[in-house]
Amino acid sequence: MQIKRLIVLLICLSLSFTALFGCDKAPTHSLPGDEELDVSYANKITAENPLIWSDVPDPDVIRVGDTYYMVSTTMYYTPGVPIMRSYDLVNWELIGYVYDTLEDSPQTELFGDSHAYGKGSWAASIRYHEGMFYVLFCAWDQGKSYIYKTEDIENPEWTRYVFDRVFHDASLFFEDDGTPYVVYGVGDVYIIELEKDCSSVKPGGVDQLLFNTGLAEGLSGAEGMHFYKIDGRYYGTMISYATNVPGVARCETCYRADSLLGPYEGKVVLCDTMGYYGNGVAQGGIVMTPEGDWYALLFQDHGAVGRIPNLQPVTWEDGWPMMGEDGKAVVNVTVDSNQSEWSETTLMSDDEFDYSENKLRLEWQFNHNPDNSYWSVTERPGYYRITTSKTVSDIFHARNTLTQRMEGPASTAEVLLDVSGLNPGDYAGISAFQTNTGMVGVYVREDGSKMVYFAKQNRNGEQEIRQEESLEGDTVYLKIEYLFSTVNEDGSMTTEDNAKFYYSLDGESWTKLSKGFSMTYDLDLFTGYRTALYCYSTASAGGHADFDYYRVTKSER
Repeated sequence: MQIKRLIVLLICLSLSFTALFGCDKAPTHSLPGDEELDVSYANKITAENPLIWSDVPDPDVIRVGDTYYMVSTTMYYTPGVPIMRSYDLVNWELIGYVYDTLEDSPQTELFGDSHAYGKGSWAASIRYHEGMFYVLFCAWDQGKSYIYKTEDIENPEWTRYVFDRVFHDASLFFEDDGTPYVVYGVGDVYIIELEKDCSSVKPGGVDQLLFNTGLAEGLSGAEGMHFYKIDGRYYGTMISYATNVPGVARCETCYRADSLLGPYEGKVVLCDTMGYYGNGVAQGGIVMTPEGDWYALLFQDHGAVGRIPNLQPVTWEDGWPMMGEDGKAVVNVTVDSNQSEWSETTLMSDDEFDYSENKLRLEWQFNHNPDNSYWSVTERPGYYRITTSKTVSDIFHARNTLTQRMEGPASTAEVLLDVSGLNPGDYAGISAFQTNTGMVGVYVREDGSKMVYFAKQNRNGEQEIRQEESLEGDTVYLKIEYLFSTVNEDGSMTTEDNAKFYYSLDGESWTKLSKGFSMTYDLDLFTGYRTALYCYSTASAGGHADFDYYRVTKSER
């Protein structure tokens, strides 16, 4: 009994000391599912930002038990809304997608001039509540928002709810009593109440302006909401344009209130570019580890490679989640892990196309919805075959174009292409795919002769064949070398984003078909450069191209 009284006395003294001297400690609880665990990590490992040197925009992250889950944006690529898993926040693996096909519509199927470029699924929010995983996102091409939910995110059977309104860059939030809300907007932030099962907007529920993001001085037009209740206080973290921070385009801001409906106050919690142009590290989720440490998983615009994820430590100061260290984003970040070392996550993968069914590796995504009757990895075993189903003018309208992200600071993609099935007017090969697209491949003239070529195309349908040579035979090796801009160890920047295009008849001696190709990140497509395997016809449908393999390498510049 005396021991118990002593313990109580010590606790009271500790609380009194904190109240007297204003000691500020990190919140110990964030979201349902983030329970503290008796987890013993064997190692501390140091990771280097970027965690993934590839296009992983708008990340959101949660922890359920000892497992972290991340979702991000892939827009018009399908399957969509990738799900990644980690046990330490730095070593990630791709485990699936939220949907195979979002909608069957003219936009998602490239019907006529319709498309979803720059649109599709945006800024997904992932949450866990009472044994259920939820993913919320909007799709601007559809003018709708979606919630998918499942009990098992690693082997999901999804239930889907559709909302006939766009919740821009929204965050799903569950109040302590289980009431779900959506918090969304750009500049003006709104809140709307849902039915308890998240199936629809609750009639007569909360539906109002929450605050204007100008609360944080010197910032404007904040978006990318991530909303939390932490130790009884409400927080929303967002990305915002900086109007009074020289040399920084965008910053991470935080808005907080003591009650759900406000009033809110705002503060800048990170405003740093890591030396790369004016592109600030911002927009993403925050999460607490089992040990009680906090981190922010954010992204940074990084030129042609896209928006790359960064992990930053979070320190709570006067109740604000300050990110990075001393106001600066860090390159190296240390975490607790059961891994012996950090290995940078890759989203590129070799593929020999040896499948027993038409189910591709997770690293692959189609440009828009595929036409499943006209692609196969089983029709000719060991090959990815694209058969043309209609005539189109360019690669941007071609169905069954298969893509993978590329990675910095430098990477290479190579294929072996069999063009024996091509007809006059057909084009096939690989491209560095974005609004400004570079292509290396084979096209067939009206007389049946085959030409290996390098060309530029843009979203206006304009094609410029810059170099071509006659191809004798039916097989050709094709390769693209990517060089992405970066910040060097001495703080200098390598600013060019370039690609080079090659062909070979034996896979050993390569001929360069371009002097160089400048890559640019364009909001028209809104995604980083990918390698795209394509085949389309400008004359008559029915021809096909066979890709024997796809091989990628990554290197320093």
